Amino acid sequence: MRAGRILLLSALALLLGATSCKQDPPPAPQPGCESLTEIPYDPKPKEVVVPPNFPPMPIPPDNPLTEEGVVLGRYLFYDPILSSDSTMSCASCHMPEFSFTDGQAVSEGVTGEVGTRSSMSLLNVGYFLNGLFWDGRSPDLEDQALQPVENPIELHEQWPNVEAKLRRHALYPELFRKAFGIEHTCEITKELAAKAIAQFERTLVSSGQSKYDRRVNGEPGVFFTESELRGFDMFFDISPEMPDAECGHCHNVPFFTTNDYFNNGIEEVTDLNDFPDKGRGEVTGNIFDNGKFRAPTLRNITLTAPYMHDGRFQTLEEVLDHYNSGGHYADNRDPLIRPLGLTEEQKQDIINFLKTLEDIPFTENPEFQNPWH
Repeated sequence: MRAGRILLLSALALLLGATSCKQDPPPAPQPGCESLTEIPYDPKPKEVVVPPNFPPMPIPPDNPLTEEGVVLGRYLFYDPILSSDSTMSCASCHMPEFSFTDGQAVSEGVTGEVGTRSSMSLLNVGYFLNGLFWDGRSPDLEDQALQPVENPIELHEQWPNVEAKLRRHALYPELFRKAFGIEHTCEITKELAAKAIAQFERTLVSSGQSKYDRRVNGEPGVFFTESELRGFDMFFDISPEMPDAECGHCHNVPFFTTNDYFNNGIEEVTDLNDFPDKGRGEVTGNIFDNGKFRAPTLRNITLTAPYMHDGRFQTLEEVLDHYNSGGHYADNRDPLIRPLGLTEEQKQDIINFLKTLEDIPFTENPEFQNPWH
């Protein structure tokens, strides 16, 4: 009896000893944090092609452009997954055919609520280095891309919800791995999503095929008409025989904007606190910035009506009428906003020149279209 007990204890000791020599099993994968390391990560640099009359595109060192990052950003830009009810995307307010605006005076969000400002064109947005949005509240594209998702009158979603949707998506984990080298799905974050969208937006550069660009770049056989040339002269105040239309100061070459903010006299106010939308002043807190808004690009201006930050002018003719009148006085109205004395023919000449900035090859570029279609 005693000998049998000793044999049993010896067998148990041998069993325990053998078990202790085995390695512990690997931990089970954390739910929602699957490994992606089997997917190759080999990002390829992406060059932004710009017209010869443009400077090089400034790229932030912490978000270099790659082929894979731009692909991911393009998918995200057009995906309604970013909205609370999966009905709207970035592209809902920034459509290629309208030079990445939406053709509305003010934009409508997923709840049906409308905002107070017009959608801005994203043409050449990678060159906007003095703040984004009409009031300049975002310092860069990476920050700008974060805001519409959680804006209650835009996409009306929360980023943690978006991150969860992206992590369990059939395609996005692979695209994030290829773009940023993440090793697990739980590493998909709003910051990486915003970086990818910013990369795609930096590729939205003029084609260089507008009549204006072909003319200034010396393409043989491309000339302005007499009317376009007169408009050009007045726009840039070149000829002493033509009136100065005061356009080129705020809409200078090559982007036809100056990356700055102006009160252009569209609002009639009693004092600087009376602006219904304080614009830049809401951001800076400086009363002299009240009523100032970013000067938008005039490239593709024929495609981006209605005009001004609130879409109050339906046509370019209305815009020229406003500037010709000198606008409404305020202490911070730009000094170049003054009665111009342009004739009807001269206003039409300026509009005809603006039409030479139309860039249809940009709006139809296959690389900028919806990849989900």
